[in-house]
Amino acid sequence: MIRHSETLARVPLFRSLDAKAIVQLDSRCIWRRAEAGEWVLDYQEGGNELFFVVQGHVRVTIQPVSGSTVILRDIRDGEYFGELAAIDGQPRSAGIQAITDSIISRMPPLVFRETVHREPDVCDQLLALLASQIRMLANRVNEFSTLDVRHRIYAELLRLARRHREDGKGVISPPPTHAEIAARVSTHREAVTRELKSLERAGLIERRRGAIVLVDPAHLAGLVEQAVG
Repeated sequence: MIRHSETLARVPLFRSLDAKAIVQLDSRCIWRRAEAGEWVLDYQEGGNELFFVVQGHVRVTIQPVSGSTVILRDIRDGEYFGELAAIDGQPRSAGIQAITDSIISRMPPLVFRETVHREPDVCDQLLALLASQIRMLANRVNEFSTLDVRHRIYAELLRLARRHREDGKGVISPPPTHAEIAARVSTHREAVTRELKSLERAGLIERRRGAIVLVDPAHLAGLVEQAVG
């Protein structure tokens, strides 16, 4: 029996589908609950199903030959992963770990492709996602080739921050650990600790309970732009 929380109606990708179509898709998926810390998918794992995070938070990572984990992106409520394997049938290009307890739907690739071919809005959204991922990866490659560790940390803080409407400050909440930031920019935890302390001394960030506050995001962005130039 499908639980009330186990429905793809929570997924924006299917916003154009009516209730009957959603129920049909729900019935063709396998549902599971992943606990925080559990690996949902391993890097290079076989299988080509598509996964939807109906509720929760998972993280996309790769494990380079060097052995240091690299964090690519986070996936939250209503987002999905595994679309590349569902399209081309190749092994998984990254591993997926649950950060919080999560409700996940696994959709067979044939069901996914049928829906993409039948529903123009689903197709358009998929194309937009793939384009955004290409842009994101191109931007990451550019940063790794042109920026030193300090400015890669600045750029990552800007990406993670949400902006306050009232004062223009950026807020990162909950704050990532120093090790997590290091994994995002391919450095070590000590370098992140050093740079965050330097930013705090300069008055560019503040530490508050449950958050890191970027006091002047525009200034940080300017420093990154200068480094690129």
